[in-house]
This record gives sequence, C-alpha cells and structure tokens, in this order.
Amino acid sequence: MSEWFTSAWNATAHFFTSMPWEMLSVWSLTICLLLVGIIGSVVPFLPGPLLIFGAGIIHTLLLPEAGMSAWGFVILSLGLVLSYVVDFVSGAMGARWFGASRWGIAGVFIGGIVGMFFVPVGLILGPLLGGVSFELIFAKKRLQPAAKSAWGSLLGTGVGLVLRLLLALGMVATFFLDVLVW
Repeated sequence: MSEWFTSAWNATAHFFTSMPWEMLSVWSLTICLLLVGIIGSVVPFLPGPLLIFGAGIIHTLLLPEAGMSAWGFVILSLGLVLSYVVDFVSGAMGARWFGASRWGIAGVFIGGIVGMFFVPVGLILGPLLGGVSFELIFAKKRLQPAAKSAWGSLLGTGVGLVLRLLLALGMVATFFLDVLVW
C-alpha cells in the first residue's frame, strides 16, 4: 500500500514540477471565471454569461495555442445573447400567459428595471408590483385578475432563471469541448 502511495505521490509531483506555471495560472483563472459565471447566472448583479464569455476570450488571449476556435466563439456569443433575451422576456411571457394586458407587461418590464436597484428583494417584488400596479391603474382591472397576471410574471421569471442557468452550463460545456476536444 505504501509503495502505491509513494508511486502516486511521485507521479503527481512530477506532473506539477514539469508543468509550466504560466499554463497552470491561466487555467486557474479560466476555471475561476467559469465558476463565478455559473454562479452569476442565478445571482443578481453578477453578469454570469458575460463572465463565461470573458473567460473564453481571456483564455484564448493568454494561451493562443490552446484557445478557442472561431466557431466556439460564435456558439458562446449566441449563448450570451440568448441568455439575456431569456432574462428580459421570461417575466413578461409568464405574465402574458396568465392573462396580463399590454399595460401589465409594460409594468413587469418597468418593475423589473426598478427592482434591479433593490437587490435581492427588488428582483422579485419589482416585476410583481409593477405588473399589479399597471394592471390596476392603467388597464382598470380588478385586484384578482391583476394578481393572477403578476403571479404569471413571477412564475415566468423563475422559469427564465432556470433557462439562464442551463444556458450558462451549456456555454461552459462549449468552452471545454472547444478547447479540449475540437
């Protein structure tokens, strides 16, 4: 048993002593950015997909021989754009599915923008209160239909959050496939 442990230790030590430290530091930076990007896809005010895209750019600039291809950047760019489209549209689509009027959808958008300044509670309450208040004031709806459309906004935002996380994981998988396999 001790012979196996000694052999494994020597192999690990040889691996790290023969590796150029520049490559190890670039990979450490890249992996840290990718992890923060995944976390940022669900945490407010951390631009998760943008950090993942930036990790691809930084990795390619610092290690051009082991960098991403043009097609990898195209796929990452599409994932970046799609994740922000999902982020902005999901709350309004959920509200519309639950019977919101155009005023309610506008209230969800405006409430979402205002709610970004009051993190983390504002990200949930902003679209909710915006949708209800615009339905009550401008669409002249009663409280129960207005609350139903606001519930749809909250549900749509939750679905959008899950989709954004899945897109971020897909972007990270694209990075690793492009750099290590393609």
